[in-house]
Amino acid sequence: MIHNKATASGTSQPQKLDVIIIGAGLAGMYQLFRVRELGMSVRVIEAGSDVGGTWYWNRYPGARFDSESYTYGYSFSKELLQEWSWSEHFAPQPETLRYAQHVADRFDMRRDILFKHKVVSAEWLEESREWQLKLHTGALMTARFLITAAGSLSVPTLPRIKGIEQFAGVACHTANWPHEAVRFEGKRVAVLGTGATGIQTIQEVAKTAAHLTVFQRTANWSAPLHNSPITPEQQIAIKSSYSDIFKRCRESISGFIHNPDPRRGVEVSEQEREEFWEKLYKAAGFGIWIGNFRDLMTDRQTNAWMSDFIARKIRQRVKDPGIAEKLIPKDHGFGTRRVPLESGYFEIYNQANVELIDLRETPIERITPTGIRTAQRDFEFDMIIYATGFDALTGAYDQIDIRGTNGRRLKDQWAQGARTFHGFQSEDFPNLLMVMGPMGPLGNIPRVIEYNVEWVSKLLKHMQTKGLTRVEARPESVQAWMDVVKAASIGLLSNEVDSWMTGVNTNVDGKTARVLSRFSGTGPDFRSRCDAIAADGYPELDMK
Repeated sequence: MIHNKATASGTSQPQKLDVIIIGAGLAGMYQLFRVRELGMSVRVIEAGSDVGGTWYWNRYPGARFDSESYTYGYSFSKELLQEWSWSEHFAPQPETLRYAQHVADRFDMRRDILFKHKVVSAEWLEESREWQLKLHTGALMTARFLITAAGSLSVPTLPRIKGIEQFAGVACHTANWPHEAVRFEGKRVAVLGTGATGIQTIQEVAKTAAHLTVFQRTANWSAPLHNSPITPEQQIAIKSSYSDIFKRCRESISGFIHNPDPRRGVEVSEQEREEFWEKLYKAAGFGIWIGNFRDLMTDRQTNAWMSDFIARKIRQRVKDPGIAEKLIPKDHGFGTRRVPLESGYFEIYNQANVELIDLRETPIERITPTGIRTAQRDFEFDMIIYATGFDALTGAYDQIDIRGTNGRRLKDQWAQGARTFHGFQSEDFPNLLMVMGPMGPLGNIPRVIEYNVEWVSKLLKHMQTKGLTRVEARPESVQAWMDVVKAASIGLLSNEVDSWMTGVNTNVDGKTARVLSRFSGTGPDFRSRCDAIAADGYPELDMK
């Protein structure tokens, strides 16, 4: 096995490697582990100062899993599973970051990671069949294969509001949270955004802030997380059941331990529906979303009934009827956008120190040096927190000038929407392999990551064995997969709704139209299709 020191030369002579991986989050770390097994020289380029990816950058208060902790970690090492103990059923960010750091230490990963470096450009050199990367320092590196593991939600976006640079107080996006402790006692705080991140942040800020003003553009359906510590007895049970837990994740539609109920909501009585939903509402985790009736995401009537059930819960929990109505979504049904899980979120609005501003009624006109001006009044703040989401799925690729055959820019090729082969490759970009690329599946992310990394690694092994040095998705193969993606989306209510999962982000140029951005089918279906490709010797790929 070949290893070089994790450095990049600033000289004109590029450092040559077999593989370069972009990103040292969970995907990049596991990809590094598998590439090492192949005996290939490898380097990971990471913008942060340590491993962790999502869990390195997103340090905002309240950040935590909403998938069960014991389904989130790596499954590839039985020893790792037994030596690591999660403290809560849904672990907080600091613990997850410690987990990533523990994995890096255990498998001596940092020696192959170049921290605090960003890739500026990547150019395919056809004659030598390699990628040449330029880093922000000016250093050049080349590799036979370039693997992206930069994450689906890694490029934060700020709202398009006038004067956003003028605020004289503390302002930050949740994904660029300071590494030092931030306190809210005695402060007037604004939070913009009520998605999953906003809800987690709001719950924590409201505990201590002198006054919290929440600016909501789009109300979101949300349900209780029901988190709790893992008891010693539960810890023993979990560690003795990992094989069954991961088997259950593999067999479920989206990699979680939850699967849809086989019944259809429209086929059971009102009493049965209500009793079932009450049970789900009291249970922990995503069961209320993923373990609901099997027609929740396809039948408008079942979805409408479920939405009404959650709306009634919100009205019960929020004392002010007017505020409750503002917190109830009117533009999408339950589960058609990602469902945030909360711990007392709606009760926050019963507190005297919390105010809700509905931006559809009173839009923001500008950020001022002292706060925020809406159509009705001026607010003064000590801190503004932007929980305004990410340039999802393609954003990390748009940050790099990636040029394939004949100098074709990936950003140009994806201008009307990403096109890939199973999320792994795009035509005209040989030897560029993606982990969690656009048009691939979503779900319990580490479960998806592990399979994708293993598929990419098996492809590399195949090429290694056959003495092949170039692989590219055939145009007809890309189109065939796009047809599959389109077919899988038909009938899903979620694909009728504007969200990052349908490619819509009004804060990013060119992303205001709804386009397919992911595979909407099941995890088992995706894996069976990919396994068949590998078993047949990758006929959909052009290899030389």
